[in-house]
Amino acid sequence: MKTKQKAFSLIAASMITMGLSTLAIGHGDVTPQAVDTKGLSSLGSDWLDENPYRPGHAEYDTAVRIGASAYNQNCARCHGLEAISGGIAPDLREMENGLEGDEWYIYRVREGAVRDGRVYMPRMADHMDQEAVWAIRAWLETVSHGH
Repeated sequence: MKTKQKAFSLIAASMITMGLSTLAIGHGDVTPQAVDTKGLSSLGSDWLDENPYRPGHAEYDTAVRIGASAYNQNCARCHGLEAISGGIAPDLREMENGLEGDEWYIYRVREGAVRDGRVYMPRMADHMDQEAVWAIRAWLETVSHGH
């Protein structure tokens, strides 16, 4: 009887350990992922200071769709699903809409966030073109608290 209990305990401990190791890699690959911006016209190589994809822009709906996908691929693991932060990173719904928010957003996306030598956010602009970056911003404004 004790042998069965011991075997059961070992199996249970193994399952718990495997489950915990799965949780530890639950964020998956945190390397920025490529974004397919097909359907958006080129914005050129010089970074814009303001998001061109606002309501009324001919490619606005496409930008929002691409931005939602790009956000889920590259931002949600830290900033949360639907931009609702779980406390790891800022809640992006709180960003100002319009030019004021664009200024902070593009600075952070281009410069990343490093404190005490630790990278909290990579320089996303090193991995995505500005069409993808501004498309994410267009989507973020759809879930914003509208400040």
